[in-house]
Amino acid sequence: MFGKKEEVGKVGKVDTLVGQGAEIKGTISTKGTLRIDGSVDGGVANAEAVIVGEDGKVKGDINAQTVVVGGEITGNITASASIEMLPHSQVKGDISAPQLYIAEGAIFEGNCVMSKNQEKVIEPEFKSKDTK
Repeated sequence: MFGKKEEVGKVGKVDTLVGQGAEIKGTISTKGTLRIDGSVDGGVANAEAVIVGEDGKVKGDINAQTVVVGGEITGNITASASIEMLPHSQVKGDISAPQLYIAEGAIFEGNCVMSKNQEKVIEPEFKSKDTK
C-alpha cells in the first residue's frame, strides 16, 4: 500500500513483442517470453512466459509456464507455474495453475483449478482420420 510491491510474476527479458496497435490472427508458438500490447485472435502455445499488457487483448487459449495479465483474455489459461491478474485485468475463461494471484480490481469469470502437481503444459494431439 505504501510502496511498490515487487511483481509476483516477474519475468526476464521479452523475446517476442506484439506491439500496441498490432493485430495477429492465429496461434503464436514461442519458447521464450511473449509480451502482448496489441491484439491476438487465436491464442498462445508453448511459451515460457506470457505478459498481456494493459492494452493487450487475447481471444483464445494460452498455454505457458507463467502468465501475467494486465489486459483482457477471453479463453482458457493453463500455466505450469503461476497466473497473476493485475488491477483492471479481465479474464473470461477457465484457468489452471498451481499458484494464482488476483489483485483488487481484477475481474475473473470462469472456473479455477489449482494443483501442486500441475503437469507440464502439453500441446493437444490431433488424431488422424485413418486411426482405427
